[in-house]
Amino acid sequence: MMFYAEGTKLRASLFVCAMVVAGATASLLPVTSVQAQTRTLPDFTDLVDQVGPSVVNIRTIEKVAQRAGNGEMDEEMQEFFRRFFGQPPPGAPGAPGGPGGTPGTPGTPRGAPKPNRPQQPVPEEERPRGVGSGFILTADGYVMTNAHVVEDASEVMVTLPDKREFKAKLIGADKRSDVAVVKIEATGLPAVKVGDITKLRVGEWVMAIGSPFGLENTVTAGIVSAKQRDTGEYLPFIQTDVAINPGNSGGPLINMRGEVVGINSQIYSRSGGFMGISFAIPIDEAIRVSDALRTSGRVSRGRIGVQIDQVSKDVAESIGLGKAQGALVRSVEAGSPGEKAGVEPGDIITKFDGKAIDKPSDLPRLVGNTKPGTKSTLTVFRRGSAKDLTVTIAEIEPDKPAKRVSDKEEPAPKVAPTSAAAKSLGLAVSELGDAQKKELKLKGGVKIDTATEGAARAGLKEGDVILAVGNSEVGNVHEFENAIGKADKSKAVTLLVRRGEWAQYALIRPAR
Repeated sequence: MMFYAEGTKLRASLFVCAMVVAGATASLLPVTSVQAQTRTLPDFTDLVDQVGPSVVNIRTIEKVAQRAGNGEMDEEMQEFFRRFFGQPPPGAPGAPGGPGGTPGTPGTPRGAPKPNRPQQPVPEEERPRGVGSGFILTADGYVMTNAHVVEDASEVMVTLPDKREFKAKLIGADKRSDVAVVKIEATGLPAVKVGDITKLRVGEWVMAIGSPFGLENTVTAGIVSAKQRDTGEYLPFIQTDVAINPGNSGGPLINMRGEVVGINSQIYSRSGGFMGISFAIPIDEAIRVSDALRTSGRVSRGRIGVQIDQVSKDVAESIGLGKAQGALVRSVEAGSPGEKAGVEPGDIITKFDGKAIDKPSDLPRLVGNTKPGTKSTLTVFRRGSAKDLTVTIAEIEPDKPAKRVSDKEEPAPKVAPTSAAAKSLGLAVSELGDAQKKELKLKGGVKIDTATEGAARAGLKEGDVILAVGNSEVGNVHEFENAIGKADKSKAVTLLVRRGEWAQYALIRPAR
């Protein structure tokens, strides 16, 4: 008992000491740490009151041709009745009890000529097409939403939070950015405040207001999960974990200052519903697009006519680029601004007008935002060194299918004996024929006749054209053999290869 009592006293003493130490420690903690411990969850009520009146519901309607109704049947159905029942259907012209018929008298006999009747216009009926969201951009009635919300709609109806409904006029829609602007005839409307996207930080709280599943004025909240998220679209998206569902499209993403920082546009989902990953169009890009739509009804974008791909780390290191950056030019469109500027397949574009190209998607965005007719500077990495090219930006146009390389026959090229160095890489090559040089617009290169072992593992195929070994151009088999002979076989050998109209780098690694 004494041990228990002492033990109790001991434990009590230790508890008091722990409290004293904890108190002392707390007094020594930085103020910011104490503040962090006392933070509470954000209150969105004031934001809802502030921004809610600016968020609208968008309902779209489509008109479709209506089948004959009101007791009338189309001619095919009438003919069916004539053939199988020997008389027109009930209520049809000439039928018993129908127009032009008398009770008990047979209808038009089979084989009788059909009366000439004037064609009646096919009536149309209105059908609900979908429900989305939007927000008031200006007090005089301009409303921003997603392009896919109003796509193919015959009518667009905008309902304000005060239940007033307006028929909207479509000012313009841009599918590439998924931004659309509509106009309603109203004034004195509560417009949103536009935020500064550069101040948006990953981890900060944001809120969405919209009409998921048609449920108007629904508020959801979460945090910014990532910025500059590439999803294969034209714009970099803001990723959030805000609950976004069908019907939220076109609604605003709002920061804690009550400013719109994005337009809710897409979700990642395997079920069609919210799964914790949502994407919003950055408001600065959306405003730029909306200004163009309001000015001219369309968005003009620049193009240089090159097909690009990413640069792998291994390729970047093997050719002396250093780190994986820039956009690898896979092909150059004939007659395009890129071709006129001297861009070649295999070039790596590292800068556009002095702005670094960190990843391939940076290039089309920078070029697209440049006014057609502008002279810009492309910095390309070619054969181990950087080079500046001047390109005149053209206006973007619909994508053209890639031009196929001609399969027309030509004299068989002279086959050179394969050297031991080439064999060690699994390659056998031959001179490139004049017709193929002309077709591919090449000055030189060698054609792969066989690719085995290391070359096959690198993805090389018969018919590929080798343009360079490392940073050394090869115009013929002799130059190829010299370059291969100088290459360090203990390391990966880098080849610049042309396949059809596409250029790519291949790394042949030494056998283990």
